[in-house]
Amino acid sequence: FNFSHLTDVGGFGRYQWIHVTLISLPGLFMASQNLLNNFVSGIPNHYCTLPGNYSLHNSTQVSPHEEIRGMSSIQFGLVCSWKPLKQMIQTIYMGGVLTGAIIYGGLSDKFGRRSILIWSYLQLAILGCSSALSPNYSAYCIFRFLSGMAVSGIIINGVSLKVEWIPTPQRTLVGTLSSFFFTFGQLILAGLAYWLRDWRKLQVVVCLPQFIAFAYSWWYCESARWLLLKNRSKDALKALQRVARINGKHEAMEKLTVEVLHSHMKKEMESQKSTYTAVDLVRTRAMRRISVCLVVVWFATSFAYYGIVMDMQKFGVSIYLIQIIFGAVDFPSKLLALGMLSVLGRRITQAMCLFVAGSVVFANILVPTEMQTLRTALACLGKGFISASFTTVYLYTGELYPTVIRQTGMGLVSTMARVGSMAAPAVLILDEVLPSLPSLVYGGAAIIATGFACFLPETLNINLPDTIDDVEDKWCEHTAFHSTPTSESVEAARRYPEQMPEPQLLVI
Repeated sequence: FNFSHLTDVGGFGRYQWIHVTLISLPGLFMASQNLLNNFVSGIPNHYCTLPGNYSLHNSTQVSPHEEIRGMSSIQFGLVCSWKPLKQMIQTIYMGGVLTGAIIYGGLSDKFGRRSILIWSYLQLAILGCSSALSPNYSAYCIFRFLSGMAVSGIIINGVSLKVEWIPTPQRTLVGTLSSFFFTFGQLILAGLAYWLRDWRKLQVVVCLPQFIAFAYSWWYCESARWLLLKNRSKDALKALQRVARINGKHEAMEKLTVEVLHSHMKKEMESQKSTYTAVDLVRTRAMRRISVCLVVVWFATSFAYYGIVMDMQKFGVSIYLIQIIFGAVDFPSKLLALGMLSVLGRRITQAMCLFVAGSVVFANILVPTEMQTLRTALACLGKGFISASFTTVYLYTGELYPTVIRQTGMGLVSTMARVGSMAAPAVLILDEVLPSLPSLVYGGAAIIATGFACFLPETLNINLPDTIDDVEDKWCEHTAFHSTPTSESVEAARRYPEQMPEPQLLVI
């Protein structure tokens, strides 16, 4: 389904504005799901062993706001010897996100993006609210695992349904603006947590809006591209005609026919007859190099990101304030990444972001704990560059993998990102052995990934590869790894924008 079809039915018109806005709105609470454990499992001031001079009179001198710095963990008793279990909640949740990516990714190809997206909204709304009623730690972990699956379904299918209804020239802008919903969500989470001060109420409040998303999601049109590839041409035609009507393009409704759609989709429908598997990602030389490097970059980026944002209490600053700061730093970091991508190219930007992030994490180890302002500033700098690394790698991956196996490649690297996000909270347990050990691991992973990023080919202003042979022809030879684009590729990008890469929407 190509650029000309969307232009015929109104380009980026009224339907697209409504469509993008409605799908993006639930993103305001996706950050709440991913970072909720910072507040649900906040460690209150407590004694593991009561001091000899402790008395009931002394305990009354501590105000509730001094006693509880975050959401109280004493309900499940996750303090003292049980403290490591609080990090396991996040690991289990990310396990659910990984499982959801595998299950709902496959189901969306079979049943459609719209159907699975609607189901995911309902699943998160019901199970997310139910987790507030958990009678014990085990029940809460089960609910968080299932909620993680739903989050994955919302992200994967929301991105696909959004991108497939947007013309190519507007995708970069829409992708960037949509990613800011997640950033705003981080600020909203801090405000809600500070206001409610109760983890059960917070759990319900961040999940209730999914009922609203479920109610209006029935308005969405299924992806016309998916319908055509599933030989549901009449349904695809109805969807396009509906979009044309909403956009006020009534003449396009009469011109569009099933035969016209088939003629434009001939190449893609032919490619569906060939079967590709994950083995094809490493079967040939150039594909193997790309896949190995991307696996390391995705793992390290996600690993370092969640390592930084899931341990906010160590900075000695209010976790509500640090959450706001960490959220706000995403605005300049994403804008910086977009500028670097356009000027320096993908490879240099990717390597630079990882290297600076890792170096900052290492530098923070050397700063004394008394210098909290400097430690917080360095942490924000590191978080900003690792966020920029996420922005870069989403776009970069889509440009490196060929069309015939792009979704399989995205599935592989996304899986490694989820593995990284699962491992990050578990590594925090190492601070019981040596306080600086987790930072050494996070920073080391980013530095190592920098080297792998340097072996990726440059894709700035390079047309998207359609087949594995295209990848081998472009990037198997050493000369293809130079970062300077050719004049022919620049001209092709100008003349044929519909052939350029589809940027992925950043939802971490």
